Amino acid sequence: MPEFNRAALEALRQPLETGRISIARANSHVTYPARVQLIAAMNPCRCGWLSEPGRACSRAPRCAQDYQARISGPLLDRIDLHIDVPAVLPADLALPPPAETSAEVARRVAAARQRQRTRYQTLPDERRIRTNAEVDGALLDEVAAPEPAGQALLQRAAERLRLSARGYHRVLRVARTLADLDGAAGVARRHIAEALSYRRPINVPETAASG
Repeated sequence: MPEFNRAALEALRQPLETGRISIARANSHVTYPARVQLIAAMNPCRCGWLSEPGRACSRAPRCAQDYQARISGPLLDRIDLHIDVPAVLPADLALPPPAETSAEVARRVAAARQRQRTRYQTLPDERRIRTNAEVDGALLDEVAAPEPAGQALLQRAAERLRLSARGYHRVLRVARTLADLDGAAGVARRHIAEALSYRRPINVPETAASG
């Protein structure tokens, strides 16, 4: 992701926020639908060997700070899930397969999407909401209100992590989706905790891995 032109990256902010893209010219202004699912990846630094003292470049860890700074804070704030992917070790290749297969995960995702369609199908046609990602305002407060323990956790985390209003609402949307994947009627503390675990900026840990 950091290899893209900065202007091109910043242009993603509007569609990620609103699901629309507006193009203004001298005599006209046109808005197009642009709701997308963004999947992006980056190494912790340009050489990719930040976690390997013998292979990292001579500028580590400053090189990682400079490299990751190419992604602006406002753009990061619009990305719901941040996941560190450690390098695969040779010993990992001999591990048994995951307990849950890809087919089982796909069935859970399909069931969660059906729950969302059912939840929003009674809304007026002009809303056209099909997924939790499209919910905002009073409706978000209604469908994603966490249990008291979850609300308390979210409030503490919002202060400690200095979540923006955008980040706060995105945590609620992710937590609502996690509850749907669990088949849970409401948003529990564990769903808030998991959603918060994805809500962190890209940084330079003491030990990072190339991905």
